[in-house]
Amino acid sequence: MISIFRAFNPLNVLWLAIVLFLSRVGYLFHVPATLKFIFVEPFARLLVPVAYEYAFSPVLNILLAAVLVFIQALLLNYLINFYNLLGKPTFLPALMYVTLSGLFAPFLILSAPLICNFLVIWMLFKLFSLYKGDDAKSTVYDLGMIVALGSLIYFPFIYLFLVIWIALVLFKPFNWREWIAGVLGYVTVFFFLAVFYYLNDHLPVFYKIWRPLGTKFPDHISINSYNYVLLIPIVAILVLCFFKLQQNFFKSYVQIRKSFQLLFFIFLIAAFSFYVNASFHLNHFLLCIAPAAVFFAYFFLYATRKWFYESLFLLLLISVICFQFNNF
Repeated sequence: MISIFRAFNPLNVLWLAIVLFLSRVGYLFHVPATLKFIFVEPFARLLVPVAYEYAFSPVLNILLAAVLVFIQALLLNYLINFYNLLGKPTFLPALMYVTLSGLFAPFLILSAPLICNFLVIWMLFKLFSLYKGDDAKSTVYDLGMIVALGSLIYFPFIYLFLVIWIALVLFKPFNWREWIAGVLGYVTVFFFLAVFYYLNDHLPVFYKIWRPLGTKFPDHISINSYNYVLLIPIVAILVLCFFKLQQNFFKSYVQIRKSFQLLFFIFLIAAFSFYVNASFHLNHFLLCIAPAAVFFAYFFLYATRKWFYESLFLLLLISVICFQFNNF
């Protein structure tokens, strides 16, 4: 399977669709009677004055989520090949994205984090363009607006604002106007939200939007113990990936090295921003899928022992499929 996706072949789109189907078909046997889809945060609910939470049947919900994942995988693959982050054109980022997005049952349904992954990929396009851009102020302003938009959909997305400043540190010499431009972009969106609150007589409660930022970081997370089993191959591949990156780190171009550093920070920030939500939901970690898929793709592209990397991916794929066919 890995050998097929290592090559940049348009026919791999068909294989990608097959992997997408295999990693989701099992969940259809245990699909709940109803699935709730929350598109925006409660404080932005006024912007969507229609009842949409149960607009889709469970099966349609899963199918639409699969279509979104498929589109996101192709967009991410185009992004990585466009900036040549892996050194050669390949379909591995798309394969890894589809595989990782099928890890857990909450990943398989429509959710705010899944929608926000479009914004993550959009941000990556703009962030990587900072390296060679002459005037970054307009790009950073756009990035601030994207983060604000993501915050309306899924509030923990607000922490990805830190990624903008990290990218400026990595890619650009210090310019205070560029740092302020991101803040202005973010404030622009929430200014119009404040106007909307005012017109609807809700302005006195506008400040409550940022209350979750004061939430104490939890001491522990309650996760089904069976999910830890599925994380074993994930952690193993990540560790191998970082070893491979370390071996080739100084052999890469400066832009490539800094881009992987940025992806690592995105992964960490997205992972640790879960605590902002009042209740923990596993689908939050969908925000980590895009950078993780790039790391996975890097390892599988440059791994040398075919029997090892093919067996490792097969183990991961089989684990995902088995968990979809079992309702633990």
